[in-house]
Amino acid sequence: MQKATLVILCAFCIGQVYDCEVTGKFDMPYMFKRGDIMIGGIFPVFNKEITNTDSFKMEPLDVMCEGFDLRAFRWTQVMIFAIDEINKDPALLPNISLGYRILDSCASPTNTVRAALTLGSEPDGMEATSPCPPAISALIAESGSSQSLAVAETLGPFQVPVVSYFSTCACLSNRAKYPTFFRTIPSDYFQAKALAALVKHFGWEWIGAIQSDNDYGRNGVLAFAEEVKKLKICIAFIGTVLRTYPLDKILKVVEMIKQSTVKVILAFVPEGDFYPLMREIVKQNITGIQWIASEAWITAARPSTPEMYRAFGGALGFVVQKMNIPNLYPFLMNINPYRDPSEPFVKDFWEIMVGCKPSSNVSDTGAAKICAGNETLIDHTQDMFFNVSQLRVTYNVYKAVYAIAHALHQLVFCRPAGEKNVKPCLNVSEIHPKEVTHHLQRVNFRNQFGDDVFFDKNGNPPASYDVINWQLRNGQVEHVTLGHFTSTKNGEYRLSIEEDKIVWRAGRSVPTSLCSNVCPTGTRRAQIRGKPVCCFDCVPCAEGTIANFTGALDCTACPQEYWSNDKRNECIPKTVEFLAYHEPMGVALTVVALLGASLSLLTMIVFIHYRETPVIKASNSELSFFLLLSLFLCFLCPLTFIGRPTVWTCMLRHTAFGVTFALCISCVLGKTIVVVTAFKVTHPNNKPAVGQFGPIQQRIIVCSCTLIQVIICTLWLKLNPPFPDRIFKYSNKKIVLECNTGSEVAFYAVLGYIGILSVICLILAFLARKLPDNFNEAKCITFSMLIFCAVWITFIPAYVSSPGKFTVAVEIFAILSSAFGLLVSNFAPKCYIILVKPEKNTKKYVMRLNASRKYSLERKYQIHNVFTIPVYE
Repeated sequence: MQKATLVILCAFCIGQVYDCEVTGKFDMPYMFKRGDIMIGGIFPVFNKEITNTDSFKMEPLDVMCEGFDLRAFRWTQVMIFAIDEINKDPALLPNISLGYRILDSCASPTNTVRAALTLGSEPDGMEATSPCPPAISALIAESGSSQSLAVAETLGPFQVPVVSYFSTCACLSNRAKYPTFFRTIPSDYFQAKALAALVKHFGWEWIGAIQSDNDYGRNGVLAFAEEVKKLKICIAFIGTVLRTYPLDKILKVVEMIKQSTVKVILAFVPEGDFYPLMREIVKQNITGIQWIASEAWITAARPSTPEMYRAFGGALGFVVQKMNIPNLYPFLMNINPYRDPSEPFVKDFWEIMVGCKPSSNVSDTGAAKICAGNETLIDHTQDMFFNVSQLRVTYNVYKAVYAIAHALHQLVFCRPAGEKNVKPCLNVSEIHPKEVTHHLQRVNFRNQFGDDVFFDKNGNPPASYDVINWQLRNGQVEHVTLGHFTSTKNGEYRLSIEEDKIVWRAGRSVPTSLCSNVCPTGTRRAQIRGKPVCCFDCVPCAEGTIANFTGALDCTACPQEYWSNDKRNECIPKTVEFLAYHEPMGVALTVVALLGASLSLLTMIVFIHYRETPVIKASNSELSFFLLLSLFLCFLCPLTFIGRPTVWTCMLRHTAFGVTFALCISCVLGKTIVVVTAFKVTHPNNKPAVGQFGPIQQRIIVCSCTLIQVIICTLWLKLNPPFPDRIFKYSNKKIVLECNTGSEVAFYAVLGYIGILSVICLILAFLARKLPDNFNEAKCITFSMLIFCAVWITFIPAYVSSPGKFTVAVEIFAILSSAFGLLVSNFAPKCYIILVKPEKNTKKYVMRLNASRKYSLERKYQIHNVFTIPVYE
């Protein structure tokens, strides 16, 4: 009823309309300092409200409170201290002063609503005709979640931002219900994330959990389970305890722990609910368990005893971050009730701290001791009130003030704090709490302690916890800070731990807790059907894949140029394969090629030396020299096929082969045409076509036929030249280096043109095969072309089907075979006569009459003189 009345009163006294009339106000003590912009504060300076029974026949009496709380009073002083710091900072709200109005909530939701309505109403001294927007731009409140809920529901409709410093209920993150609520202490939701990050950090994948049978425990373990599920961590069991449980239920949880294989257990339980289980675990001497604690019991005094340490020593957990605020200690030491006797709460502080009551009116002192006026706080510096090295909630108050100041700076100056020579873009009188809320949501700065201050979309700060470790020192359990946990604005987290300083329950080494042992390198996890994801078999990686770290979920495929080693833990370069000079096949082919080139060269030398003999003269010496030269080049062509392919060798090998063989076959074709023309073509006067095919015509045939091939090769190199290529299809473990023809059409055009020349030459030679015996040049040409065509006809299927470097070997073999066929068939008989049967190398033998033939000696001699056709047998 009272709350409903107060809300109605709020609607009357707070609004965004003009000519408001205040119908009443609460007479509440407050700490006040005027400023250009006012910030409100609500703190439980007294922790208990003295209840009065209202008769509703007269105005309610003023609220009375008791139980002065030194810690809460220090929170008020830190707020004042922070505002003073900001007012002195030239970079933050320059030329604008912050003021404050701080009230007491008495740790009561009802009184908190009264304080909120008081702060929302017009301040004292405002003219009656002035508009009455809320008198504060932002509010810092409250410590308890219930009180914060009351404030958020009361001031939320008026868009007044509320920043809490100690309310952790996750329900306050509901932006639909509390759109203006912020806090500088992490939500319980983040503690679950911090615990999951801790478990992941140490590689624990198989853990147990203990929860309290209430919202705190169930919701905490549920949030933790959702987090660890994302990290592929399994919860083996969940035990439930409560302080009111009978012993048999506690013993069931103990038996669950004893039968499990887990070595790490999380206890998300308040200290009072967990303590009965702790005693039973110590009683049954269950050791070797690494305990993970929630903030509800990790620093609790009752279980922090040497007796409990036997089973729970080395426990790890999280607490809110602590900080040492510079210059706060002298500020606290400067508190004095005589500076402003009317300031509330200071006299109560002085009475508790010094032990006397400062008062100028003796009648007001009652039985309390009256201060002499010369007392100081120097003799009381050992009190926890002045210990500024362990500030946790106090630091949250400090951050709340600075967060509001940064939001106001951004609103007033339209620029973030820190820039120089800024000018206001908004009059402070035009500031509306809704705009402050908007900019508070966008606050993002790093304070002097290196902490990032910002709020997520739900008004929560970055999670910041200290990691606590239970250690036994001098016979006492101490809660040693060994790490830190913070979250970033993008949802990620940062966990840092001094692992070398941690005292573990099982010794100095990090305990392990796994359902299955970690898979070694070279293997991957294979899920066991029907079991949690943490229970698995280890399966070796397939060929071509590796796992170079332990516990791999999948094997990683090696890059195309690499292959897995036998252990499947490393990718090694594939063997590069090409026809090299140093390998046996390369050596053999090189020797054969050089042998053929040498034979061609020797044959040429023999022909040059015996060029005046009848056999050489009768064998068309000019074309013979051209043929020997082309064969010499043909034997050298295979050398470009051997060795690592390069751009130049790839272009050279096919074009050189094509041109040299075209020259070679053109020479043979010229010799064949000479023979056929000499013996098959005559003029009508029965004389041979002496002038139809002389030396000039022979050169034209050779050059024109070769030129066509040169044109084809030039176009090939210009449009789509051959290039070195890596082939992976032949073997998974090898890379075959070979020359890609670039254009298959050009490649087969080169071969086809040589084939056409060969077929023409073969046909003409075949037609002249029955000439007189001594004129058997056509038979040699026919035989050589048969060999040539047979080699290259068999080459095509062998070339297509041969893998890798054997493709090159087949092509080299075809070149050498056809070249040797031409060399031996055309020049071996002549060399035999010249070198072995020199008696036949005479004009008489060459001109010998064959009586069985129809040709006369004169006719033969005439033809010899004109066409120099050989006439040996």
